[in-house]
Amino acid sequence: MRVLFLYIFISLMIAQIICAFIAFMSHKEIGRYVALLNLSLIPPVLGNFIITCATSYKLAMVGRYMFFIGIDFVMLALLSFTVEYCKDLKTGHKVPKFLYWLFAVDVIQLALNPFLGHAFSSELIYVDGMPYYRVVPYLWLTLHRLLDYGVLAALILIYTIVSFRVPKVYKEKYIVILVTMLAAGLWQAFYVCMRIPVDRSMIGFACFGLLVFYFAMFYHPFRLIDRMLTSIAADISEAMFVFDKAGKCVWLNKLGRTLTGIDGSDLEEVSKKLADIFGDVINEAENETLLRNVGSGDDTRYYSIEKKLMTDDHDRFMGSSCRIYDYTDEHESVEKRMYAATHDALTDLYTKEHLFSRIKERLETDEETDYVIAFVDVKNFKIVNDIFGKEFGDHALKCVADLIRANAVKKSIYGRIAGDTFGICMPVEHFNAAAMENRLSHFVVKQGKLEYSLLIHVGVYEVIDTSVDVSVMFDRAHVTLSRIKDGYKAHVEVYDNEIRNKILWNQQISAQLHNALKERHICPYLQPIVDRSGKTVGAEALARWIHPEHGFLSPAAFIPVFEDNGMIVDVDRHMWRCACEILKSWRGTHPDLFISVNISPKDFYFTDVVAEIKDLVSEYAIPPSALRLEITETVMMTDIEDKMKILEELRKSGFIVEMDDFGSGYSSLNMLKDMPVDVLKIDMKFLERSKDDNKARLIVENIINLSKSLGISSLTEGVETREQYDMLSDMGCELFQGYYFAKPITLEAFEKSV
Repeated sequence: MRVLFLYIFISLMIAQIICAFIAFMSHKEIGRYVALLNLSLIPPVLGNFIITCATSYKLAMVGRYMFFIGIDFVMLALLSFTVEYCKDLKTGHKVPKFLYWLFAVDVIQLALNPFLGHAFSSELIYVDGMPYYRVVPYLWLTLHRLLDYGVLAALILIYTIVSFRVPKVYKEKYIVILVTMLAAGLWQAFYVCMRIPVDRSMIGFACFGLLVFYFAMFYHPFRLIDRMLTSIAADISEAMFVFDKAGKCVWLNKLGRTLTGIDGSDLEEVSKKLADIFGDVINEAENETLLRNVGSGDDTRYYSIEKKLMTDDHDRFMGSSCRIYDYTDEHESVEKRMYAATHDALTDLYTKEHLFSRIKERLETDEETDYVIAFVDVKNFKIVNDIFGKEFGDHALKCVADLIRANAVKKSIYGRIAGDTFGICMPVEHFNAAAMENRLSHFVVKQGKLEYSLLIHVGVYEVIDTSVDVSVMFDRAHVTLSRIKDGYKAHVEVYDNEIRNKILWNQQISAQLHNALKERHICPYLQPIVDRSGKTVGAEALARWIHPEHGFLSPAAFIPVFEDNGMIVDVDRHMWRCACEILKSWRGTHPDLFISVNISPKDFYFTDVVAEIKDLVSEYAIPPSALRLEITETVMMTDIEDKMKILEELRKSGFIVEMDDFGSGYSSLNMLKDMPVDVLKIDMKFLERSKDDNKARLIVENIINLSKSLGISSLTEGVETREQYDMLSDMGCELFQGYYFAKPITLEAFEKSV
């Protein structure tokens, strides 16, 4: 029996050394505490080993010293381990310092026992004929045992309290250590009380050390993990199902129960319920994600289904898991965002970009149907907003959108292009200009007591070449609106060859302008300006184009085009320079003549008029008064104060400013009192347009008299007869221009006539 225990003690010591080494080499923070505990158990186990083997008094005493002092170190190591092991509970406790002093005193008094003999001694006894040395305790050994058992009892109490305080899933790691510690302590107490010579209780303490090593270093709380995973899976935003290898459902979370309607623990019906909802898609979804819709209309739900096979470490099939995610809310949110991105917020029609994209797609894919493009323009919409307010204006646009929707035919595509313009693409077979005219001529917007007949014009372009960009098609439909003369009687205009040829012509001459200016194909024609005696005192420079292919071009063939596209600025600059060149050449022959040049409204936006004009007269060394500057009344319709400053600066620099077409607008008299001009040009067409000649003549005469009173010279253009000349002279007009004197002529012809 003695030999058997010797082998057991040796095995336990070797195990403690191995565990201590593994714990010490671990990266875990608690590893050094475990290693210290395992190492501290070696001395008392070794002491028991020596006591069991001892055949002499001295050897037995050596074993006793190792055992008793070793137990002190075990208690200290166990205290340090406990503090670290329970730190997750955030108790904040540490090993009290006085315990270190008590154990130090105890170790010292035990070490003095060979000299004082105050703690213990040994006595020889025989058991089964074998000699053993049994301890004989004195007072100080009793104190030693009280210290160790007191600490052990405190530790047992700590683990007992912790076991009650922690959640159920954590109890296992504390209860096992508690039970083992309690068993080892009671086992040793039994041997102490019974005074049995061979103390087998150290086997319990050694096993306790091994259990501590396992729980601290390798134990995983599988119950905790299972509970946590179950809790996570239960709260996850997907319906989760787990099936065994036979395909039977063994677990499902809360959402899974809601989806299948399973309330109790009977999971036999789960597979059938899923098949009723999704069909056989569960089996089809193995290792891939499938999307399925359930229901119809507004009740449609959208699901993603994914099933994964589960295998063990040897790749043997264990079962499967299935997740079903209801992404209806996300789907609807995406659809709402897509709808908002492709639909106008006010009218709920397509946005311009989406409209053009849909039309392009339709024209590319539908080769069997011919289509027309309609550009819908709400005329004078700004007036609607100004008079009735923005709320009524928004309501009017919604009414237009409703009109388009109500009359949309199959295969129609429509949307809002900009603020008050809309676009439609419809099959040509459904386009009825007369029916559209009728609807638009009777279109009235009503809101409460407010009522307004909204004027809408529609330009229509028939799609011939589907490769043409959609925006170009709408541009062509838009340009047809210029053909509508009486906007209240005619509302619809169709793009035809005449409009097409006009567009081509505009593009052609615009592309040729640069070269025409460079080659001087565009040159000034001079129309003489005479005084009351009939003497030529100057001329107006008018642009004429001598085209190498088309010959002489009327100003009406190109001036309006360049005024629309802004290229009139280049023409004006060219004419200014040509006029300065002519004036310089006249300095020796006709120094008293002047030339009037036109300044278009766009010149003020695209050039520094003052700087350019002043630079030109400086470059050609001509007096500023020789280059007269004509502006039209429309120039002064915007940014009046800025324009006033510009004209005043030109006058201060010596230029003479003329207002052309005076009387053709409605605000001339109102501005005349403040306008810095030197000459008023009165158009004779004013008389021609009047139904009452007497009233018209009276107005002209008063304008001439008014100009005199203001110190402004008067010049009448468009004089075609002797009678007109005489009449205007009698009225006091100072300068005259018109076909009665001469048409615009070349520079050579003008110089010969002077």
